[in-house]
Amino acid sequence: MLDFLLRLADPSTVGGNILIYAFVITCGLALGRIRLFGVSLGVTFVLFMGLAVGHFGFVPNPTVLGFLRDFGLILFVFFIGLQVGPSFFSSFRSGGLELNGLALFGILLSVALTVLFAFLMSGSIDLAQMLGVYYGAVTNTPGLGATQEALSELDYAGPDIAVAYACAYPLAVIGIIGTAILIRKVFSIDLAEEERLWSLHETEQNAAPITFYVEAANGYLEDRTIEVIRKVINRPFVISRRYNEAEGLVSPGPKTRVHVGDVLRVVAQEENKEAIVAFFGKERTDVDLTSEHSPVSRRIILITDPSVNGQRIRDLHLANYDGVNVTRVYRAGMEIFPYRSLHLNLGDRLVAVGPERALNRLAGVLGNQEKKLDHPNIISVFVGIALGILAGSLPIALPGIPVALKLGLAGGPLIVAILLGRYGPSLHLVTYTTNSASLMLRELGIAFFLASVGLAAGNGFADAFVNGSGLLFMGLGFLVTVLPLVAVGVAARLIFRMNYHSIVGLLSGLTTNPPALAYAATLSEKNSSAVAYSTVYPLAMFMRILSGQIVLLLFWTSVSG
Repeated sequence: MLDFLLRLADPSTVGGNILIYAFVITCGLALGRIRLFGVSLGVTFVLFMGLAVGHFGFVPNPTVLGFLRDFGLILFVFFIGLQVGPSFFSSFRSGGLELNGLALFGILLSVALTVLFAFLMSGSIDLAQMLGVYYGAVTNTPGLGATQEALSELDYAGPDIAVAYACAYPLAVIGIIGTAILIRKVFSIDLAEEERLWSLHETEQNAAPITFYVEAANGYLEDRTIEVIRKVINRPFVISRRYNEAEGLVSPGPKTRVHVGDVLRVVAQEENKEAIVAFFGKERTDVDLTSEHSPVSRRIILITDPSVNGQRIRDLHLANYDGVNVTRVYRAGMEIFPYRSLHLNLGDRLVAVGPERALNRLAGVLGNQEKKLDHPNIISVFVGIALGILAGSLPIALPGIPVALKLGLAGGPLIVAILLGRYGPSLHLVTYTTNSASLMLRELGIAFFLASVGLAAGNGFADAFVNGSGLLFMGLGFLVTVLPLVAVGVAARLIFRMNYHSIVGLLSGLTTNPPALAYAATLSEKNSSAVAYSTVYPLAMFMRILSGQIVLLLFWTSVSG
């Protein structure tokens, strides 16, 4: 039976390659569920399972190994980018300068430690090997590849730096997660409270609209249309209902005229309430125009028609729907005020009020067929991935750098995905993917990536320990991993009073580490670390790729000598 299984796992066959991956991922995920001291590594354990299997010689075909590693990483970062894209730029304005400043500080500190250790250990390892340790310590595979290319251009003939990378990488994953746990213990952080504060901060940054009633007591308003009143006040608001004794309750449109004494139900952002109330003349807190017998209906309409994707609210021409008003837009769990310039996305849920027949007409235009969203738009996904690979492959020539810089297969797709998530609807590109499909592809991608890294590093990892350099690589790598992260984490908490979930995302993005982000996702049901991760990841990826080549440029004599 054992001989049969060994023949079946032959890496020269398609079935053998698939069987090896299936075994590593299955066992890794199963063992990753085991909790030690209240902590489980989750999908990260796939990496260690791959190391064990690779050590015993069950290594897939190198072509298959490289393809699944890179494709898995692309899938993971691409769907992370699509998820955080809509909020990426707003988060950069609100806290991105602090996050990226801390990330840059951490990168410079890790590079300085790498150079310092290379000179201190010059009798044991050279600078090139120390750069292998550095990239393993920050778990940056694209940077390792870029540095190997640079070394090739410089005719470096020393030991393969991938061995040092393989030794440093496993302990680096533990170091990143361990640093996050250490910060939580040192500052006695309550995860539930941190998540509540994070949600409160997000609510403040993306304030949901409020509803209130006003009475038209200003004589200027007599017989003015709502369209004219909105221009005079110059504040965004929606009047969803109007009541007076002569006409009763109606759902007004832009051309509806207001009379003194009318009671109006207004939807607006809280900061605009005072100005709106002051202009109309009086706030009413003793009325409710949403009774069951109201001739005005309220409905939530789902956008499922691709032709609506990217249109603005104004493009719906609501004035043609007999008094229909859109009062709110729900997107990705957020409640958004329906500005006339707001771009609509596939999957948005619109809260609309008005006559039943008019609401039915609007629902027909928007689609409102939930089953249509069950089928993800695969075309947009692969177009985005193709553009990401192209972006990552573009050479960036800088004066004095011996080889052109590249963002690689991780940085390119991530940046393109963020841009598509933010601007895709404006260009009428359908980037909507169901949450279940996105999670499935992300988990599949990270599992393939970790299994591939572990399987490839198995032999080199063991050989390094046989010749005695493995422990040295691991120890130096652990210091390069942990010391900058502790400094950044402490500074983020003490100086900037940063939320713990944002700190974990910062640390994961600083080390460009998808496994650490996968661990961070287990700390919060809202995946609150993803925004900080995506905010610093592009800068961190670029600087990691750049830093190795700059070190070679500045200290090449140490390598060649």
